[in-house]
Amino acid sequence: MTIQFAQAHRSFFYGWFVVAGAFAIMFVGFGSAYTFSAFLEPLQRDFGASRGSISLVFSIAGFLYFALGIVSGPLADRFGSRPFAVAGMILVAAGLAAASTARSLVEVYLAYGLGVGLGVGCAYVPAIGAVQRWFVKRRGFASGLAVSGIGLGTLAMPPLASLLIAWAGWRGAYLALGAIALVLGGGLSLLIENDPKDRGLGPDGDPLRETSGATKPSGASVPEAVRSTRFIGLYVSCLVCSFGAFVPFVHLVPYARDHGVTASSAVALLGMIGVGSTAGRFFLGALADRVGRDRSLIIVLIGMALAMAIWAVAANTWALAAFAFVYGTFYGGGSRSCPPS
Repeated sequence: MTIQFAQAHRSFFYGWFVVAGAFAIMFVGFGSAYTFSAFLEPLQRDFGASRGSISLVFSIAGFLYFALGIVSGPLADRFGSRPFAVAGMILVAAGLAAASTARSLVEVYLAYGLGVGLGVGCAYVPAIGAVQRWFVKRRGFASGLAVSGIGLGTLAMPPLASLLIAWAGWRGAYLALGAIALVLGGGLSLLIENDPKDRGLGPDGDPLRETSGATKPSGASVPEAVRSTRFIGLYVSCLVCSFGAFVPFVHLVPYARDHGVTASSAVALLGMIGVGSTAGRFFLGALADRVGRDRSLIIVLIGMALAMAIWAVAANTWALAAFAFVYGTFYGGGSRSCPPS
């Protein structure tokens, strides 16, 4: 039995540990970011600020964690993914902990906005890039598992934050979330490894093949790609979409509260976005494989717009839940529908 266990241990492909590490980073990083809606009311009350001023905290974080990917990805290719993944989770933890001690709204901007924004930005692209280097034949499935951490984090973390706020106040809740980010996110980010070649393996656990002579990589170079009309069109469409894409993550909970929805039910609506997001990443991802990613992306963007129309007329828990699920489905499907670079 001992021999059989040792053989099974040796035959288990380490790439799945990399997927687990990336999943934890998505779960903790984006889950922590998307708890912000649960904190909006207590922050607004304690600092006597407008809802728009408080919302700027999330705007700073959201801008940074997507904008930084253009820098963290190439740096991870050069220096390895693990240092950026670990550093990102430490920054998220430090930002949340620092937010718990903030005495002014500006300090919240600096702590949460910069800490969570820079942290997720450091870890997101390097972690997913590492997963894609470990897999070829099962790349879509492995990447889908890793990225599903975003949806499940959106499902689990906001209700947890709401419970922590009720139990320990918003300062205690931020401190607890920082500890979770450090222990769970930081600990499992250590599983990230940059390349299967470092373990003498090829992608998917296949034997490493020796190549004779230098071969020129296929496809366009980075400068050629970013100047192409295909890239520019995709970039502009994602930029325009992002103006409204994250509004529900900040304003859905207070909107529901304004319409008489209880606090626990309002926070659960964010969980419905997470459920829809997880479903969309798999089912709409499969649709993209069949109809093509260009058409699938158009379907996703139209679906998000129609979901917003549901929100415009929704005024009770069930209507808002329907909006949250439909919106989450198309939002999650968007990450799997983008044409490959």
